[in-house]
Amino acid sequence: MSVEVPARVREMLARAGLGGLSDPALAAVCVAGLVGLGIGAWRFWPRGAVEELPALPDEPVASAEASASVFPTASTSAEVVVVHVVGAVMRPGVYRLPVGSRVTDAITAAGGGTGNAAVGAINLARVLADGEQVYLPTSDEVSDTAAPGAAGGAGGGLSPPGAGAPSAKIDINTATAAELDALPGVGPATAQKIVDDRAANGPFKTVEDLMRVSGIGQKKFDALKDLITAG
Repeated sequence: MSVEVPARVREMLARAGLGGLSDPALAAVCVAGLVGLGIGAWRFWPRGAVEELPALPDEPVASAEASASVFPTASTSAEVVVVHVVGAVMRPGVYRLPVGSRVTDAITAAGGGTGNAAVGAINLARVLADGEQVYLPTSDEVSDTAAPGAAGGAGGGLSPPGAGAPSAKIDINTATAAELDALPGVGPATAQKIVDDRAANGPFKTVEDLMRVSGIGQKKFDALKDLITAG
């Protein structure tokens, strides 16, 4: 099979130094050139812009502020009252309770009363005041301070502060905190101050010495002087 190369193509190949080749060889060169041009056009022909995929958003990083809004911490400015719970309780000590708490809450915070606690001798429903002392007496203390033949609830008990004067004078040198608490206007905190002062400074020589106790001024002493003795 003879291959005839066009004269124009033969002329172009002759200029390229390939004029001495036979017609079949020239035809093979032409075919190879066309194939090369086709591959080059396919490889380097401009294409449409590649569509870029949208970038994935970064995952949010939880900040301290965000965490605080989701998991709010307990407020450090919450109003509380600080009370000292003593006497016939399981865990005497100082306790912080929400404002509006009552004596029963303070007793519960201190582990409740002991086996000989006279829980009925104090007003469990009274609202607590900041800085006060809650004293839970024992049954023996209640029995010692109960007036003979006194009317009241079953089993007797201490008269609440301000409910009336004891039937006999209270010896401020030997009285317990519960007995002193029964005096009008004294209260658990002042009663404990009297006991502590007596232990630190010795017995009171006269009833007037009671005014050396912090919180007992002339006015309060005048209300107590006929109800106490310094035997």
